[in-house]
Amino acid sequence: MSPIVRDATEADLPGIMAIYNEAIRNTSAVYTEQETTLADRKTWFAARTAQGYPVLVAASPGDGAVLGFATFGDFRPWPGYRHTVEHSVYIRADARGHGLGTVLVERLLERAAALGKHVMVAGIDAANPASIRLHERLGFERAGTLREVGTKFGRWLDLVFMQRVLGTPGQA
Repeated sequence: MSPIVRDATEADLPGIMAIYNEAIRNTSAVYTEQETTLADRKTWFAARTAQGYPVLVAASPGDGAVLGFATFGDFRPWPGYRHTVEHSVYIRADARGHGLGTVLVERLLERAAALGKHVMVAGIDAANPASIRLHERLGFERAGTLREVGTKFGRWLDLVFMQRVLGTPGQA
């Protein structure tokens, strides 16, 4: 059976936290080595939902376990960027490679367009070709690479920015 994609609830936060902390420990997808706590995730979740921004989960239809999550937030805090959001998508290690990231990002694109957003941005570690390919398949274009702007695991990290214009109507 296919996973169920739905809006997250507070009950999903332990699963979201476990996925995020695994990414912190084992990947360069998050430029920190400090794991998050449940209290941090509750604050993060409350802030996202207070802004009217989605936090989506892909859940197992059998037991409801969180297999992945995705969200977006403001790209930058200044008013001129109000039509641009930056998203994140994380998949549980044993669920990667099965299309969950694609489904979650597609749903985020729909939600961003419904909120009148014009551009969605992705910041991806340059050493993550799978995420770069996923975004290219979904119509994101490379906007540039920031060289050696992050560090983790004792090495410098390059950050690839990708963007997709959502085609939402209206004036700037």
